Amino acid sequence: MTHLQEMFKIAPANNDHHAAIRCAIGLGVPLFVVLFLGRIDLAIFATFGAFTGIYGRNEPHRQRLGHQVRAGTLMLAVILAAALCARLDLDDWGTVIGTTAVAGLGTIATGFWRLRPVGSLFHIFAFAAISSVPNQPPLWQGMLAAVLTVAFSILLGLSGMLVQKYRTPWKPPERLEFTPAQRRIIYIDGLQYAVAAVLAGSIATLLGIGHNYWAMVAATVPLIGATVRHRVHRGLQRILGTFGGLLLTALILLPGLEPWQMVLVIAACQFGAEMFIARQYALAQVVVTPLALVSTELAHPSNPLELLRDRGIETLIGAVVGMAVVGAVHLRQKQLHRQRESASRGRQ
Repeated sequence: MTHLQEMFKIAPANNDHHAAIRCAIGLGVPLFVVLFLGRIDLAIFATFGAFTGIYGRNEPHRQRLGHQVRAGTLMLAVILAAALCARLDLDDWGTVIGTTAVAGLGTIATGFWRLRPVGSLFHIFAFAAISSVPNQPPLWQGMLAAVLTVAFSILLGLSGMLVQKYRTPWKPPERLEFTPAQRRIIYIDGLQYAVAAVLAGSIATLLGIGHNYWAMVAATVPLIGATVRHRVHRGLQRILGTFGGLLLTALILLPGLEPWQMVLVIAACQFGAEMFIARQYALAQVVVTPLALVSTELAHPSNPLELLRDRGIETLIGAVVGMAVVGAVHLRQKQLHRQRESASRGRQ
């Protein structure tokens, strides 16, 4: 199989529509509620609380419950930290520092809690986006919106128990035990995420590009994968899918949409993202891009053209930085391997 064939192949479906429906409802319903209440300022808290539904998508119900409780708890901690930092009026460099800390610590937390998806991509996005929003609502109101959305997502994750043919056995949860080698790998992963995030964020900030955290998010994408080739493919897929998604986003945003129409678009994009994220990453990014940008516009309206420009440039910066980190780590590992082989031959 050639590199292009591998990059663009679509994996077989695995009841993806079940998770896609849950995630679309888990995001769309809370957004319609805050819109109905006239509290669009709470939308960003509901949006990131709904990300809880992304975790444990194909696990049996008992395992999914534990998985999503852990994921929701971590997301609420990140949201709280972001809301508190927003009250400090962080500048761009403050955002880079705070988001880098979240990148490293979030990756370590997801590793020890065995969360899937792995890494801290969603936590980076949540922290940086919320901490960058001016005119924050009262802290307790934002957190209440997030907590209720997390709880709603967890209940949706259990909703299949109501239908006999979808019900799974209620088995004990797995024990979270790790060997010293596994712990070391988790800490190394956390360091790699922090390094990629701070490099990408620093470059974007030095260049004076708005929304510098998008580069930090994109930089973590290539860090996931079983092989170096797979990781590089993810970086390239992120770039290609994002630029395809920017065209779709332009068609959505430039005509101008009412808030309720934006919520429908967000829910539809969330459905599409979950349909393809595990099957074809580039295709998933075509709908993830408008999902992220329309969500940003709903919470904090801005100039759509500048938004599209920033997203494109920063995705390119971040993905290249992430692939460079992957390449540097791979070269270092090869060097250490050669040194060990040389030392072994010397002892013989």
